[in-house]
Amino acid sequence: MKKLFSLLFVILFAFMSACSSSEDNNTNASQTDEVATTDVILATTTSTQDSGLLDDLIPIFEEDNPYNVKTIAVGTGQALEMGVKGEVDVLLTHAPASEKVLVDNGDVLNYQQVMYNDFVITGPSADPAGIRGLTVNEAFEKIFESESVFVSRGDDSGTHKKELQLWETTNLTPSENEAYVETGQGMGSSLQIAAERQGYILTDRATYLAQKDSLGEFEILVEGDDSLLNIYHVMEVNPEKNDMINNAGAKAFVEYMIAEETKKIIAEFGIDEYGEPLFFLFD
Repeated sequence: MKKLFSLLFVILFAFMSACSSSEDNNTNASQTDEVATTDVILATTTSTQDSGLLDDLIPIFEEDNPYNVKTIAVGTGQALEMGVKGEVDVLLTHAPASEKVLVDNGDVLNYQQVMYNDFVITGPSADPAGIRGLTVNEAFEKIFESESVFVSRGDDSGTHKKELQLWETTNLTPSENEAYVETGQGMGSSLQIAAERQGYILTDRATYLAQKDSLGEFEILVEGDDSLLNIYHVMEVNPEKNDMINNAGAKAFVEYMIAEETKKIIAEFGIDEYGEPLFFLFD
């Protein structure tokens, strides 16, 4: 009887331990899921990151909302692809034509216009190709004909897409210029390479101003053309893409980016340091 009682006690203890372990595991899994849902994964362009704008905006969002923003700064093409695959929660990009494809396909929701700045063509102050003050088409033709160094991001970013569109309007193939360089890198890094090689480059104005002090004798040579407008949109990734998408967090971020208080921060960003705003709002 003693042996039988001992055996029953061991079985009962093992069963209770297993139940306790299962409850602990379920609790841990629940806690893990709860922690995971507080993260909002933002795919955005290197231009918004390099300009420093997100360094101002994200901490305020995190302070007022129960979410932590995890930023992935890549070219717009790559960011949009992440949205299509459901690998991120929210997008902030600047390639309207490519973005519209995602909107039409239902890959993204709550598509909102946020801000704009412009693209400019920058280059060495000596301006060996003589493009200063020309139109965009004239400038590209001069750079091509003089076989001057032109640095391209070559990364399917919004800036790269815009550059290729501009080359197309000139009916020139930029790669036929042996001095045409593709970096495959972000805006900040590509600007540095252009400055080091004394070449020309298409860049958004915000990143140029943010990097200006480190570029040496390197300045804006072509600007103000209507074709150089640079528009940014924010959008939620369709939650049907992935069960792990934090749609509540994505929606909160989109609403934050178009809120009046946020617009005020965007409109004033850069004035103190550069004497002019880096981004503008639509009326």
